[in-house]
Amino acid sequence: MNSRAGRAGLWLAVASMAALCSPSAQAATLDGARLSALWGLPFAGMLLSIAIVPLIAPALWHHHFGKIAAAWALAFIAPFAVSFGANAALGALAHAMLDEYIPFIILLTALYTVAGGICVRGNLRGTPRLNTAILALGTLLASVMGTTGAAMLLIRPLLRANDNRRHVTHVVVFFIFLVANIGGALSPLGDPPLFLGFLEGVSFFWTTTHLALPMLFVSGMLLAAFFALDSYYFHRREEVRSAFLDPTPSGAPLGIDGKINLVLLAAVIALVLMSGLWRPHVAFDVFGTHVELQNTVRDVALIVVTLLSLALTPRAARAGNDFNWAPIEEVAKLFAGIFVTIVPVIMILRAGQAGAFAGVVHLVNDPAGEPRDIMYFWATGLLSSFLDNAPTYLVFFNLAGGDAQTLMATGATTLAAVSAGAVFMGANTYIGNAPNFMVKAMAQSRGVRMPSFFAYLGWSGTVLLPLFALTGWLFFGR
Repeated sequence: MNSRAGRAGLWLAVASMAALCSPSAQAATLDGARLSALWGLPFAGMLLSIAIVPLIAPALWHHHFGKIAAAWALAFIAPFAVSFGANAALGALAHAMLDEYIPFIILLTALYTVAGGICVRGNLRGTPRLNTAILALGTLLASVMGTTGAAMLLIRPLLRANDNRRHVTHVVVFFIFLVANIGGALSPLGDPPLFLGFLEGVSFFWTTTHLALPMLFVSGMLLAAFFALDSYYFHRREEVRSAFLDPTPSGAPLGIDGKINLVLLAAVIALVLMSGLWRPHVAFDVFGTHVELQNTVRDVALIVVTLLSLALTPRAARAGNDFNWAPIEEVAKLFAGIFVTIVPVIMILRAGQAGAFAGVVHLVNDPAGEPRDIMYFWATGLLSSFLDNAPTYLVFFNLAGGDAQTLMATGATTLAAVSAGAVFMGANTYIGNAPNFMVKAMAQSRGVRMPSFFAYLGWSGTVLLPLFALTGWLFFGR
């Protein structure tokens, strides 16, 4: 493991110890109605930093994003401890780390490591049919191995297949739309927001049954649009000529290196299923946070799977994938800051109309207090586009009541609207979902001219927003 991975592990360890090692930490029972909207400023500052600083000061962000995240976390914890006591502050920190952040980042790291050890060998010719087939395959795999895993597995062979073509930008853009986002809608493994819902008590297969039709509709429309656009570019005269000038010809047959990771991927899926189906009703009280046995077993086993992948994967497989720890290091540091600073926001939202964010409650609920599903879809989605879809999902999940059993039953359409908005509209910007930036960076490293932040908004505004408007009307229009 390289020095970047070591620093990431050290940073994560420090964050975890802060939550675990204080004997005075207690569960936070503070009423959110006592908090003003100003307590949400560190959360807003954290997310705005993610959106703006990389654009205006990329070198500063690249070298110091972990320090920026830690500064925003401290900007919440220190004043909170002064105002309400160290017990409340440390209890809230313990809950955020133990109940939400640590399980989240362990799963993401396991998927990233295992998928990064599966290398698809050989070269293909990037015809419209092949490209559409790869995007369709990635869309299906995203719900099985996560949007991160599917994107990291397929972006390299897709880029190799199209390295002889002049017009490739649209291929990567639609790959981000489908594989890095929309394809992850059918299971908690698929996208971070749905895994957070799973941690909150949403059944593993609930999203499979309730989001299947919206996901199939959106992905089907996008695949059809992509095939038409890719066919247009492919059959242009200059594209046909370039098709015979493949810079990376390969006579080697298609194959897969690192096959052991396919077994380990199955183990990851089994462990997540186990934690959702096995309920021993055994829990440990760790400074006021209830840590359930099945979740502890899952997380420890996922760490073992990650280590096994690192030990058993042939070096050639990771070298062929240009595997490195930079993307997951960035996600680990930034999400630690997000999960800490979102604590007061969730407290306020749980207070409902008695809280400082009563205006948001009125926006997504009618005067009688009943949810407006279409508003939950758009509010969750648009904020997921510019902030981050995982914490945004958590905010609106709590705004809708925060009780998984109730939401899965009488609030099913509302929960579906929140879930679809968070997963689908993470595709609207580069910052909407973690794999978006990973795919962009990998494509640029292979010479693809990717759209700027605002040019990408042009793509999503033209292609996605009209489709989402139709989707919202069809499935969440009441």
